[in-house]
Amino acid sequence: MSNAVELINLSCHFGPVRAVDGVDLEIRPGEFFSMLGPSGSGKTTCLRLIGGFEQPTAGEIRLFGQDASRLPPYARDVNTVFQDYALFPHMNVRDNVAYALMVRGVGRAERYRRAEEMLEQVKLAGFGDRRPGQLSGGQRQRVALARALINQPKLLLLDEPLGALDLKLREEMQIELKALQRSLGITFVYVTHDQGEALSMSDRVAVFNQGRIEQLDTPKRLYEHPRTEFVARFVGSANVLEGSAIGLKGKYALRPERIRVQPGHHRGPNCLAGELLDVHYLGSQTRYEVRVDGQRLTAVASSEEPDLPVGAPVTLSWDPAALRELEVAR
Repeated sequence: MSNAVELINLSCHFGPVRAVDGVDLEIRPGEFFSMLGPSGSGKTTCLRLIGGFEQPTAGEIRLFGQDASRLPPYARDVNTVFQDYALFPHMNVRDNVAYALMVRGVGRAERYRRAEEMLEQVKLAGFGDRRPGQLSGGQRQRVALARALINQPKLLLLDEPLGALDLKLREEMQIELKALQRSLGITFVYVTHDQGEALSMSDRVAVFNQGRIEQLDTPKRLYEHPRTEFVARFVGSANVLEGSAIGLKGKYALRPERIRVQPGHHRGPNCLAGELLDVHYLGSQTRYEVRVDGQRLTAVASSEEPDLPVGAPVTLSWDPAALRELEVAR
C-alpha cells in the first residue's frame, strides 16, 4: 500500500529564506500525524506544500503513490481546515457544510441529507439553520470540520485549527478530533506549535526546526528519548546538564519530574547541591526552581511533599537511568 504522503528532498525557498529545506517524510494511510514546531520552523509551509497552496523550489510530493508536486489544490484529494475557519457568514450552517457538494452539482435534497449526517457526526445536529455568527468558537470549528469532511477526502490537513479556542475547549476538542479521525479512518496531518496537542492526539510527530525535521517519532519516544537539545526543550520541558558537571561526557537531558528535591546539602553520586530560588504551587504538583553553580534547574514534585522556603539549601538527585544523552549539534 502506498503512503498517504511522501515528501522527497522537499524544499521551498522565499528569496534567501529556506522555509523548508530538504525534508524527507512518509505519512501512512489512516495515521494521525502532527507537524510540531515554533513559529518560522517550516511546519505550516510544509502543510501548504502538501495542500498545493505553495509550490516547491525542489523535491517531490507524492499523495497515495501519485506525483502531486505541480497539481493545483482542487486536483488533489485533500481538504484543509484553517485556524480562522473561513466560513461564509451569509450562509447558514447547513449551506456552509454542503457548499462543496453544491459546487459539484449535487442535488439539493442529497447535499442537505449528507450535510445533516456530517453535522450529527461532529455533534451539531439541529444547528443547520443557524448562521456562523450565532455559534461559539468551538461550534464554528466543528462546522469547518464538517465542511472539509463532507467530500470524504482521503487526506485532511489541519492548520492550527484549535488555536483560537480557550484552554478547556481546546482540550475537549483534542479528544473529539482524535475520536473523529479514528471513526472515519482518514489520514489527518495536523500542524501545531502546542506540544500538548501533538503529544495527546498523534500517532507520530515530526518536530520541525529551521526548515528541517529535527526528530520524527511516537509521542512517547519524543518525550522519553529526545535526540537533541532543541527537542528536549521544546517537547515538554527539560533540564540540560553538561556532562562534566555530573562526571560524564557530552550533554544530557533530565525531565523535571525525574528529579527529587531534598532539604539541605548532601554529597553522593547523581546529585547536585543548590539554592531554592522559587516555588510554584500547581495544585497536584509543585515546581521548584533551583540555582546550581549558576545554572537554573527545574524540578517537579507531588504537592504532598513538605514545604521548602525560598533561599533554602537543597539537593537535587535522580536515577541515572533518567538521563538522556543528547546528540552534539552539527
